[in-house]
Amino acid sequence: MATWQCVKNCGACCQLDPGDRPDLPSYLSPEELQHYLSLVGADGWCINFDHSTRECRVYDQRPRFCRVAPEVFHDLYGIEPADLNEFAIDCCREQIDGVYGDRSLESLRFEQAVGF
Repeated sequence: MATWQCVKNCGACCQLDPGDRPDLPSYLSPEELQHYLSLVGADGWCINFDHSTRECRVYDQRPRFCRVAPEVFHDLYGIEPADLNEFAIDCCREQIDGVYGDRSLESLRFEQAVGF
């Protein structure tokens, strides 16, 4: 069985362009939406994403909506804990392919990491 995991030096989830996520208001509270939008840089990337290291500068203090955890995904998306693994894999695959391409090194590394 494939198991979700974050792949180091990817950062696709840090591409926050709200135009790519029109449903944000349906799952973020007004306060979270305001916080989310405040993190979006002019280039569409999170202002806390370090492009040289491809890591989050505030990882330990990142917002709740940046965390892959059963309670967060249940609250935001209504995903039951038993379904989190499959849902997270699908979300990451879609985001990585959208940001870097489905034949990118990031996509290949993700597929290998999760066991595909």
